[in-house]
Amino acid sequence: MEAAVKLPFDKGLAKELDLFIECLLSSQSAALRHMFFAERRATKVQNLSKDTPIREINSIGIIGGGTMGGGIAMNFANAGIPVKLLDIDQAAVERGLAVIDKNYSISMKKGKITEPQKTHCLSLIQGTTDYSDLVEVDLVIEAVFENVTLKKEIFSKLDQYCKPGTILATNTSYQDIDQIAAATNRPENVIGLHFFSPANVMKLLEVVRGSKSADDVIATAMRLAKTIKKVPVLAGNCYGFIGNRMLRPYAREAQLCLIEGATAEQIDTVMQSWGMAMGPIAVGDLAGLDIGHKAREGLSEAEKGDPKTYCIADALVEMGRLGQKSGAGYYRYDPETRARTSDPEVQAIIEAQAKAHGIERRDISDKEILNRLTFALINEGARILEEGIAQRPSDIDVAYVYGYGFPPHRGGPMFYADSIGLKKIYDTICTFRDQHGEANWTPAPLLVQLVKEGKTFAKWADDQR
Repeated sequence: MEAAVKLPFDKGLAKELDLFIECLLSSQSAALRHMFFAERRATKVQNLSKDTPIREINSIGIIGGGTMGGGIAMNFANAGIPVKLLDIDQAAVERGLAVIDKNYSISMKKGKITEPQKTHCLSLIQGTTDYSDLVEVDLVIEAVFENVTLKKEIFSKLDQYCKPGTILATNTSYQDIDQIAAATNRPENVIGLHFFSPANVMKLLEVVRGSKSADDVIATAMRLAKTIKKVPVLAGNCYGFIGNRMLRPYAREAQLCLIEGATAEQIDTVMQSWGMAMGPIAVGDLAGLDIGHKAREGLSEAEKGDPKTYCIADALVEMGRLGQKSGAGYYRYDPETRARTSDPEVQAIIEAQAKAHGIERRDISDKEILNRLTFALINEGARILEEGIAQRPSDIDVAYVYGYGFPPHRGGPMFYADSIGLKKIYDTICTFRDQHGEANWTPAPLLVQLVKEGKTFAKWADDQR
């Protein structure tokens, strides 16, 4: 624009061309072009025939009318597909429907939908407490809290009520799909459909196949994602699947940096300045620190891992600091605006926990924080690829950009790894291994292999085709 005003026309055009080429050859341009093709590639299932039939999905059942279940219901109503929303009693059903109504009202006030559209969508969602109302639905999605015993009870009941051919899906974010499927007499019809909160907004849908999930069930789930305007990524069955499995080492390093010397504000500022939608500490407050606390209560000491990675969060929960929902977590929150402010009390808690675990706190650089968090993601991503949990590196990139706030202009964790060089990542991980121990910093075998062969993740993916 400046050139258009200050330069003669011909020189202005030449300047425009120079600037265009500069943009075209930039790392941001390469990353965004990668994401464009990665999103489309993610919908293609390897070794699945193009002739695989697609099941008709004309009606939906959802178990659980909470925040997640209600958000999932809205996706299908928005696509014109009727929904039966089932909860434990009528009061729970009415609460769920009221939240859905409120969400549509907010969308209407923002001008995203009209009042007739809201009325039509609400008419497609019917509440119930009776499983017999699900007899004729084509797909049921279970969206109750993460208790595998409860989920298995629900799937056993669905097995009794639902017609043959109904797809039974779980919205679990980390539980074993095969274990849930074993509670039915139709494991081939069971699949994971992991929506991200808020489910009516977030674009990612992790489609998790169990060992017995039928090809047409997988094909139907991938097609259905498009129908409800989601970006699907196919994942194999393991603890946490793709996204949440990778999130564990990322969150682990955030907690270790915190107890070793960094502040919550420093960690969040580093990651947000780099491009993440939110920093990991603020994300914990947003999700609710009690969620992780409850999940850990059901784990053995070995399963919980290093106490240094959760002792600060547990101390905050025990003080009633649950995050945004209670007005205080790692930060304090304004009750009206939810604006966050630092809290010296938290710093005292961190220092007390460091002392209790024999840690001498030190200054940690912004570069170390960035590398520890992002390289932990990449290293776990390499393991996921080697195990076949993700079909391709670009699928991991899609999952992280659309589900976890990874900056699109960096192209996802695996593209970012290729762009800065796998040798650099390998060498840094080895340095971290020497400094912090091999328990957290053993280079993934695939990463070691690719460095030896001088290949990138992208080249490895091409070789697998």
